[in-house]
Amino acid sequence: MRERVEVAWVLAATMGLSAGLLAGCRGSSSSSSSSGSGSGSGSSNHEGAGAQEKPVTITWWDTSDSTNEAPKFKDLIVKFQSKYPNIKVDYQNIAFDQARDKFKTAAQASTAPDVMRAEVAWTAEFASLRYLAPLEGTAASADLGDYLPAPLSSNKYDGKLYGVPQVTDALALLYNKALLQKAGVSEPPATMEQLKQTALAVKAKAGADGLYLNPQGYFLLPFIYGAGGDLVRVEQKKIVVNGAEAVKGLEVALDLIKSGAAPKPDLNSGYNQMQAGFKDGKVAMVLNGPWSVADDFTGKAFADKANLGIAPVPAGSSGKPGAPLGGHNYVVYAGSKNLPASYQFVQFMNSAENQAYLAKELGLLPTRASAYQLPDASANPVVPKFKAVIDKAVPRPAIAQGGQLLVPLDQNYARAIGGDKSPQAALDSVASDYRQFLKDWN
Repeated sequence: MRERVEVAWVLAATMGLSAGLLAGCRGSSSSSSSSGSGSGSGSSNHEGAGAQEKPVTITWWDTSDSTNEAPKFKDLIVKFQSKYPNIKVDYQNIAFDQARDKFKTAAQASTAPDVMRAEVAWTAEFASLRYLAPLEGTAASADLGDYLPAPLSSNKYDGKLYGVPQVTDALALLYNKALLQKAGVSEPPATMEQLKQTALAVKAKAGADGLYLNPQGYFLLPFIYGAGGDLVRVEQKKIVVNGAEAVKGLEVALDLIKSGAAPKPDLNSGYNQMQAGFKDGKVAMVLNGPWSVADDFTGKAFADKANLGIAPVPAGSSGKPGAPLGGHNYVVYAGSKNLPASYQFVQFMNSAENQAYLAKELGLLPTRASAYQLPDASANPVVPKFKAVIDKAVPRPAIAQGGQLLVPLDQNYARAIGGDKSPQAALDSVASDYRQFLKDWN
């Protein structure tokens, strides 16, 4: 929810923003604007509206990381404008933690960008507000059958397609191979109990913290899902975040801290502290997504990239791992004055070849099945490892209120960690908050 999760979660909660159920989700730390000129070769067989005859300018809001990811997206814009010289792209990098509300405000004022990179939980919300153009039958939806079903599902609302998945992701267990070996552990833990024991062994024998838990709600989901719980049951229109399974999942996470397997996290800067410790070799294991790998490789612990291990999140009491599926979608503003050019831009940017290019350069996971077969995607060893994770990941609810689900979880997970609320009381508070915007749910 990506991405990646460099978002100011506490600030986002205070402002009433969705901090990125995403986690999937990653954020951009700064906002910049530039216009490119140039363009490239698309990969789809469907050219849609054909060549743009009259010069136009379209605006694209990119919510990717401005430092590591944005330059590669700008490279694709140069190629796009070379192929379609009559379509100029006004590129704007928008900070992830501001993008959701900023788009809604702009749409209300009829000044929204033509194209936006939206977190998966935002698409149904924007569609429900009639801010998005449906994409069926346009160039943007070319080769629709090539998309992986789970990422595609977040783009549908009320029976219509309002986006196409630009990137997908899921949380995995990232680990420092050398520290596990120093602790006498030859394989990454496959269950939550093994996770606890491995973390304690690292602390006792390797002189490092075994595990660091990011105290944000998105990162609690593997524990809730792994215990057989969920936030809501969409088909039943039922709130289940405070059910017995979800409470059990929270208890497992809290026990990792109480037992000493993981230190008590910084509640205001948990993600940054987690990353700093992991990169420096002071933490052996974290739960994080593919968006973090480029940053991991900048740390001294992974000067040898082969030292980074990637495995599925450990299975909970349900016997299954519970990685949440995140990512981002391309969406088109319904009020755009340049819809054909916008559709053509989305088609080009989301081609299999361009997805494979981003996989090679950034480790981003393609949403097109055919992209995984291209040499560029297979050239990055991180991609196939995370592909195995997303194949078993849990899609998030594609409901208009999906963007609001994590803020109460963020707040109350922190309260449970701080000892202000019991696990049951914390999740009861989450359920109470959900009832404020899921009014007709059980």
